[in-house]
Parts: sequence; C-alpha cells; structure tokens
Amino acid sequence: MNRIILLVDDDIFQLRLFEKLLTSNGYNCKIALSVDEAESILQSETPDLIVSDYEMPGKDGFEFRRRLLKEDSFKNIPFLFLTSVNDKDNVQQGLDLKAIDYIAKNTPPSHILSKIDNLLQAVREHYERSLSEIKGIAERLNLRNIPKKAPKLKHFKIDYFNQSFQNQPGGDFIDFIQTNERYTFIILGDVMGKKWGAWFFSFSFLSYIRSAIRLCVYDENYSLSEILNKLNRVIHDDELLSDIFSTLSIVLLDDELGTVMYAGAGDLPILKFEEETMELHQFKSDGILLGFSEFGDYNEMEIKLDVDEELYMISDGMIDFELNGKKKSDINLFKEKLFNFKQNKESIQTIKDRLFDKHVSQVDDCSIIIIKKV
Repeated sequence: MNRIILLVDDDIFQLRLFEKLLTSNGYNCKIALSVDEAESILQSETPDLIVSDYEMPGKDGFEFRRRLLKEDSFKNIPFLFLTSVNDKDNVQQGLDLKAIDYIAKNTPPSHILSKIDNLLQAVREHYERSLSEIKGIAERLNLRNIPKKAPKLKHFKIDYFNQSFQNQPGGDFIDFIQTNERYTFIILGDVMGKKWGAWFFSFSFLSYIRSAIRLCVYDENYSLSEILNKLNRVIHDDELLSDIFSTLSIVLLDDELGTVMYAGAGDLPILKFEEETMELHQFKSDGILLGFSEFGDYNEMEIKLDVDEELYMISDGMIDFELNGKKKSDINLFKEKLFNFKQNKESIQTIKDRLFDKHVSQVDDCSIIIIKKV
C-alpha cells in the first residue's frame, strides 16, 4: 500500500511541485492550501507523514502543529516543517514542537526524496521494534487472542485463519474451548474500534467469555442463549468496558452426537455450503452487540450439518474492501466468491488462500473459521 503524505502550503505552485515529485516516486499525496483544509482531510485520512509550511496566512504551521499535539489521533504522526526561511529561531521553534525535522524549499529534489525515504524508514523500523517488544511481552504473559491450533475432533474438522490489518494487533479474536471430550465451543468475535485499543479490550471480552462458559458448564448448562445473556449483563455493567462493544459468534459442537448449535451477538451470518444441493445458506442471529444493552434477548438455533458439509464463520474484514478511497462492505460479493470456489471443488486450504489473496489491500482485521463435518 502506498504511503500517504499530507502536504500543507498556501503556495499552490509549490504544492504541485512537491506533489509531482513525491507521486512520481511512489507516494500518495494529499494537498491542502490552509490549516483548515488540512484538518478537514485528517478527518477521513491518516497520513504516514505531514509536511507543512511555517508561514501561512491565518493559522500558520506552528499553530497547526500545536493543534495536532493536542489530539491523540494525530499527535504521533511524523511531522516535517517546510520553509523558505532557514533562520535558527524558526528551526528551533519547530523542533521544540516535536517536529522530526525541516526541509528548505530550495533543497534539491533528490535530497528531499532521500530525507523523506530515510525518515519514514526510520519511523517504520522504530515501530516494528516496539511492536516486536510488545508481542514478546504478550507471549510471555500468555496473552493471546488467536489460538496456536484448533482442537482435533472425531466428527468435525476445524480450520481457521486470521490476518491483522497492516500487521498491527486488532480487535478480532478466536478461541476454542473444549470443556470435555464431548463438547467444544468455538468463539469468533470482533471488538469495535481500531488497532491497539481494540486489541487490548479483546482480552477483557475473551476473559469474560471463557469464564461465562466455564461457570455455565460447571452447572451442566450448555444453553448458548443463557451463556450469552449472562455474559452480556456482566459486560454491560463493567465500567472498564463502558462504550466498548463487540460482536460474537459462538458455536457449540457435540462431538458425540455430531450436532451444531449457534448463537450470535451483532455478528455476520454463519454460512453453510450444502454438498448435495450445491447451495449456500446463511444463518443469522438476532442478538445485539455485547454490552450495548443490559438485556440482549439472545436466542440459539441448531444448524443441521451432514457429512462433508461446511460452515463458515467470518469477521467483518472478510467482506470489507476499499472503493474510490472509501470503505465498503458486501457480504453477497463474499458469498458469490465462496460459492464459486465450492462449485469448482476447491480444497479448504485453496479456499483460504484465495479468499485472503484480496487482502493485500485489506481495510480491517480478517478472520475465518471453517467447520467441516467428517
């Protein structure tokens, strides 16, 4: 994905020169003639770098930077000052505002490119080191929202795949909870929010889900609707999770009888491919997002699954895509692709590989769980 640079300058000629230089070298540029225009762009775009002139009528570059530093969403975006003035006072004032560096307008184009390339590479390397350290700490604390492997069952085969957005931890979570040799709960959820925040809260939701299932099973209660209703009430009353909501699909496999029960909270439909009729069916829950209301009124249903038939549990990222710079969702497009794969007798591994081919340009975390009756 091309890196986005926001260019801010009241001189349109200068802006176009920089835009042409950067776009011809693989960057995606957004241009603004004022601070107000720049802030409007930031409402819908998060650039990898902001390059702003010092001197502009009205709000100048210094005020723009000060305003960004007050916003959690923008304060950590790398920032370069662009100026025709090279006096030390202006340079120092910019650096005091935590700008990474500055570029003089008379700098040769090759030097500008080198400076921006090197800066973004340094930022990326720093981010990757930080991410690696955090992941390492999470591993040592056994904090994991995606399991290492699926359980092996007698009557079901489980495959799954997760791909986080831009290799950053996100809100999708998966779990397999085997309470005994007979019963296995399959969990797929998506915490509302972006990146690190959603990732952090996913552990809270997983903890509650695991506890609710274990407590109900302890009382020999395997009702998915009761589990969801109890879980929802606890989450709704948790002040830590106030205004944090999550979707949830929960499937209960009975490995003795070969039956499948399903309940959901604000989730996407579960899809079933029927081998004999070569048809794709969907099963939709009517439960609302976890934590949204004290009473969720969750219901459960049995899904009849014959040998060689498959169920598909998916997160929102599997149906999301970008069109003309805007995020779109289309479950029917996903169903059409899946149906074509099944008509062509593609293997589960091939289906997973081909479904995730499109996500080189994904716009959200993507997760899929495939349950096959064997």
